[in-house]
Amino acid sequence: MVARHTEKRPPFLWYVAFGISSLLAGVLVLLLAYKVWNGPGVWGNNQPVGWGWPIVNFVWWVGIGHAGTLISAILFLFRQQWRTSINRSAEAMTLFAVICALIWPAFHVGRVWVVYWMMPIPNQMEMWPQWKSPLMWDVFAVSSYFIVSLIFWYVGLVPDLATIRDRASGWRKKILGFFSLGWTGANRHWRNYEKAYLLLAALATPLVLSVHSVVSFDFAISILPGWHTTIFPPYFVAGAIFSGFAMVLTLLVIARKVYEIEDLITIDHLEKMNIIILLTGTIVGFAYITEFFMAWYSGVEYEQYAFLNRATGPYWWAYWIMMSCNLISPQLFWFKKLRRSIPVMFVLSIVVNIGMWFERFVITVTSLHRDFLPSSWGYFDATWVDVWMFIGSIGLFLTLFLIFLRFVPMVALAEVKGVTPAADPHFYHEEGDGHTAEVPYVQPAEEQHEGPHHVDEDDGDGAKE
Repeated sequence: MVARHTEKRPPFLWYVAFGISSLLAGVLVLLLAYKVWNGPGVWGNNQPVGWGWPIVNFVWWVGIGHAGTLISAILFLFRQQWRTSINRSAEAMTLFAVICALIWPAFHVGRVWVVYWMMPIPNQMEMWPQWKSPLMWDVFAVSSYFIVSLIFWYVGLVPDLATIRDRASGWRKKILGFFSLGWTGANRHWRNYEKAYLLLAALATPLVLSVHSVVSFDFAISILPGWHTTIFPPYFVAGAIFSGFAMVLTLLVIARKVYEIEDLITIDHLEKMNIIILLTGTIVGFAYITEFFMAWYSGVEYEQYAFLNRATGPYWWAYWIMMSCNLISPQLFWFKKLRRSIPVMFVLSIVVNIGMWFERFVITVTSLHRDFLPSSWGYFDATWVDVWMFIGSIGLFLTLFLIFLRFVPMVALAEVKGVTPAADPHFYHEEGDGHTAEVPYVQPAEEQHEGPHHVDEDDGDGAKE
């Protein structure tokens, strides 16, 4: 069922979605060229808001990229078998989200053509990166996360590529044969595969927790009111998982319907994801309240003003959109009927990611536009370039995801087969027993010439011969 979708023409809706998303991705490419030609002044960044939408978008996309590796690595280590139907799509989403995230800091530097100066490359000027800067930590944390996630995704894909290879022909068979690394399903292959997958899961798990912690250091190690707080690392990680699961939910609700795989990605899988969204959303809401408490408890006038300014200042609308989307809306998942409602979970997953974008906007902009000196206060307005570049990045993300759906199995075939009832060694056909499912008898080829197969009952334990 799943492999067939990579072999036949995709549904009509796929072409519609691909046309729209690729058009938006093209807009992003044109605007990036426009930005390089005209400089960063085409953005709304100003003084004192030197970090505008580009950094907001960077943090938002990195956060979305957390769910895939968490589903594949952490849930794998905890032996959560329900992950097998959703991990492949979530891992792919992780890679595409990180690609979208890396665009923003690369073009935010101003002179893009010398961005390689951030790399520790020996040179005659003996100019080295500033390792005390959290921006450099970002470069290596996010790139390491991307590389490990890519290897992890590819290793899990090898058995499925071999399955499709055996069904393909011509040039398609040659390409799949190259990427399946000569996989034959031998016992030795499976042993090495499981060792490698376990090792990569153990390696990826700390990366899931560390990457967004490092991203939070961009803010937390500064002395700016509203940023200088120790709660940011766990707060950012919880928010990343929160937004990542919401994005996975948004995409899979549509994909399972269009590709008719409701039996593989069931309502039970979606409900478990909603429970995680509820848990992480509650943690994020608790962090919001804790921030206000710590500002009051610190007795620091600047900290207290920074948080009051968020709720009642010029950007009050962004703050209350954030609170409504991230704190209030996930609480609907306390009700089982709403947790299992497809329309409700689809709408709420979109609402959550809108709220998480506004969270990054509130953290970045409201802390910068009013700092210690009233004489340096200002206001940030996004330009049309900001808006359309962000929309274009969404188009790029969807384009990559649609290409993935077209050429790669969206469900991990090998892993799903391992958790089906028939994979249980104690699963057998016993007529009249309500405890086991009935499996139709398949007559061996060597017995087909002998006539119909006869089943004799054993008087002892009732087993069939």
